[in-house]
Amino acid sequence: MASNRLGRTNDDIQRVIAAKLRQIKDPRIQQGMISVTRVETTGDLRYSKIWLSVMGMQDEKGFRKGLKSASGWLRRELGSSLNLRYTPELVFEIDHSIEYGAHINEVISSLDIKHDGDEEDEL
Repeated sequence: MASNRLGRTNDDIQRVIAAKLRQIKDPRIQQGMISVTRVETTGDLRYSKIWLSVMGMQDEKGFRKGLKSASGWLRRELGSSLNLRYTPELVFEIDHSIEYGAHINEVISSLDIKHDGDEEDEL
């Protein structure tokens, strides 16, 4: 029962953080398309780890600094949006899986693979 509640809380945090990230005017954060891919909150609701995926990021170090400076505002906005006993401290992680998937797709597309129909044309 508790894990179901925690899962709903994670979904709510993900929804609110995704909406609030669009409102941040800091150019260090607005580097590309930002997606909140996953949220994990501890059982006592003290810490929440948020994975962000950014397509088109130019400066990861600057992005992290921008997130750190905006984390207080994001936490306050999260607390006002959700009715939780404790507003969790936000810990941000960069998720490179979407960029990696795009790279793999590009590599696969660039391969010269003969299809079954191509063999008949050569005969």
